[in-house]
Amino acid sequence: MSFKRLQRALFRTMAAVVALAILFCIGLYGYRTMFGYTYDSSLSDEDLAASVTADENITNIALFGLDTREGDKQSHSDCMMIVTVDNTRGKIKLISLMRDSLVDIDGYGEDKLNAAYFRGGPSLAIRTINENFGTDIKDYVAVDFEQLVQIVDAIGGVDIDVQNDNELKELNRVIKDYGAERGKEFSGVEKTGLQTLDGVQALCYGRIRKGDTGDDWARVERQSVVLNAIFTKLQSASATELIGSMRKLVPYVTTSLSPTDMASLIVGAVKNGIPTLEHTRVPVDGEWSYSGNSGEYITYDLDVAADHIHAYIYDDADISSGTTDDDTGTDSKSDTDTTDSSKSTDTKSNTTAVDPESFVEEGGWYDSDTGDYYDCDGDRYSLDENGNKVYY
Repeated sequence: MSFKRLQRALFRTMAAVVALAILFCIGLYGYRTMFGYTYDSSLSDEDLAASVTADENITNIALFGLDTREGDKQSHSDCMMIVTVDNTRGKIKLISLMRDSLVDIDGYGEDKLNAAYFRGGPSLAIRTINENFGTDIKDYVAVDFEQLVQIVDAIGGVDIDVQNDNELKELNRVIKDYGAERGKEFSGVEKTGLQTLDGVQALCYGRIRKGDTGDDWARVERQSVVLNAIFTKLQSASATELIGSMRKLVPYVTTSLSPTDMASLIVGAVKNGIPTLEHTRVPVDGEWSYSGNSGEYITYDLDVAADHIHAYIYDDADISSGTTDDDTGTDSKSDTDTTDSSKSTDTKSNTTAVDPESFVEEGGWYDSDTGDYYDCDGDRYSLDENGNKVYY
């Protein structure tokens, strides 16, 4: 072989090696861009009590919004949802599960639904959902609320309608408290109406539930509003913007879905175009009641709730309607602080004859020096003459 022919052969070989190296780097960059999340493989050997999959075109995943406080070794699942990816109908459906729902937790007996994650992490939380609602969930996605701030900021904020003065006042109080916890000062929201909120503002909007803003029922709705706003923002992005956003978002996600599972799920979800997003909540209006010594649990027929969930996921049924009955439930937009007072007015009408400690809500405490109460979130309040909470 002549020197020139050998030179050409070496050049072709080197060019092929360089091309393969470039392709490898591009592939590695793409992998890290799309799948640079925290992968949890611990569920592979767990018994999650999942039912038989009813439709191979429908995938159900648990979504946990975690509220991890400084110093906590275990996280509380402040937000719990079933995410349904329906490839047949081109939909992504969200079902909010009320965190105070009274359910049976394997090995612990009856407790609040969100206690499952605290006691046993995602595996016990998924098992609890499957056993109580007859679902077939095998995977989860978890986002810490602290990370939600980064996610919203990464996409340039989200558009939220702050509906009234009660929401505005409570939102700014929560923003102020959030900053005080971290030794920082964050910008408040100046007005009601549709506007772009930054990460801290959106996070705090999804947390408000006091000050005549609807308690946990309305908070669940606000959480779905924030998620929908994120989804809408991503829908309107260009391909370049979407890739850039995904690269920023994935580091804040922990999931049991492998990269292969994730890729397959994404391809199936968008094969017929960008899917629409829907949301509902279980229990539905008119089918629940408060229970427990201080009304700390939400009680309802779990079999009926399971039927609703199945109908919504597989039959595409509208399950949101329900009769409002003060004895069994209330409208999700109602002010449940009023409900609290109706439950307790008789016992609180003469507070001088009763130990103030007995009025402490679950997870809260009473300060005997100041006469103030603190709720499970650490917010301070007093009781008026009718036993209603008055937050400072």
